Amino acid sequence: MVSLPSVSSSITARLEVQARPTAVSELTAAIEHTGGIVTALDVTASGHERITVDVTCATRGEEHAGEIVAALRVLPGVTVGPVSDRTFLLHLGGKLSIESKVPLRNRDDLSMAYTPGVARICEAIAANPADARRLTIKRNTIAVVTDGTAVLGLGNIGPLAALPVMEGKAALFKRFADIDAFPLALDTTDVDQIVETVCAVAPVFAGINLEDISAPRCFEVERRLRERLDIPVFHDDQHGTAIVVVAALTNALKVVGKVIGDVRIVLSGAGAAGTAVLKLLLASGAHDVVVADIDGIVHTARPGLAPDLVWTAEHTNPRGVTGTLRAALAGADVFIGVSAPDILDGEDIATMAESSIVFALANPRPEVDPVEASRYAAVVGTGRSDFANQINNVLAFPGVFRGLLDAQSHRVTEALLLAAAQALASTVTDDELNPTYIVPSVFHPDVTAVVAAAVQRAATRR
Repeated sequence: MVSLPSVSSSITARLEVQARPTAVSELTAAIEHTGGIVTALDVTASGHERITVDVTCATRGEEHAGEIVAALRVLPGVTVGPVSDRTFLLHLGGKLSIESKVPLRNRDDLSMAYTPGVARICEAIAANPADARRLTIKRNTIAVVTDGTAVLGLGNIGPLAALPVMEGKAALFKRFADIDAFPLALDTTDVDQIVETVCAVAPVFAGINLEDISAPRCFEVERRLRERLDIPVFHDDQHGTAIVVVAALTNALKVVGKVIGDVRIVLSGAGAAGTAVLKLLLASGAHDVVVADIDGIVHTARPGLAPDLVWTAEHTNPRGVTGTLRAALAGADVFIGVSAPDILDGEDIATMAESSIVFALANPRPEVDPVEASRYAAVVGTGRSDFANQINNVLAFPGVFRGLLDAQSHRVTEALLLAAAQALASTVTDDELNPTYIVPSVFHPDVTAVVAAAVQRAATRR
């Protein structure tokens, strides 16, 4: 799939240009000729003979940006000055800061916020630990924890390289749910050390969001933390993905007039996200699910079946399908990919049942080209923002944690995840529903509140 120009790879170039009537049009034509998209053009200074112009354009990446700059350099009367990568500029100094909520204007303020007055608060919490939620940041603060072993589509890049993603996640928590989240990028991949470290810092937090920890270790980390902590532990790569996929499928099935209990589903990917999606699909009423990984279809008789796939084999594939992913796809109603890019093509989608549904969620390159898939499938969703039906975890995790914190919940249950999925699906009304709109925009004003309310009800239900 050919990548498209994106604001995520945009640049701003400062140019000194001869002051002639065609100067601006020559700049934009040169950029567009190389495949860039001009998104802003500002004249920042002007003289009798020359003007200074800041041109911002979307590119396909660093190499393409270099081609655009080279095309500008050869224009007559144009001098190229500083060229800035806008994404790198946005990240300079990090994306987070800590600010005090109380003024420190004089000695009175200081004596209450710090010593001696703060000692009274310490004594109150020592006498009644539950007061920590009322009297400290704990009530609205979560930890975003990673070891950097499964970051985006980049793989094991380590904790330092993972930190920008964790900062971004924290920024999303604040923007969409007004939750204070702090990134913890741990310099260890040892499960015991991860668990012990998180348990040691847990008193500060009201919840733990696990992020970008590779499978199968992530399963054990989550399980052991849930056993030891009295605050909710949520692995977003698993459960956030599952919530949004089930919500999207709920609405896609409405569009094509099918019922989840009757459809044949093929799931590509048996790692963290795939396993969580599978479990929530089954909880939602799915019966016929076939799972495939890099070694083919998962079934109980497959030689050398890894221990973490035994449960999957025992709970899926009721028709006993064997062989390849492509073989499983023939006649299927639904394809869900949480695996690897470019493993299918349009002809594979053509073998699916009438009015099929395709969710190709590998990012940034999906399992199948969405344009090709759309030639044959009735509904197509991806994880990308430049196609319709973006199936994005940000639709789930802010509302889920907002509801958990408001309920002062101690755990995450399957019923709670299912409630979140149903609530998210409900934000798309029947009047709005169509093949290109099965999930709301991440900026939909009601998403966080609706999901949070459903989670809070589920968390407090006895």
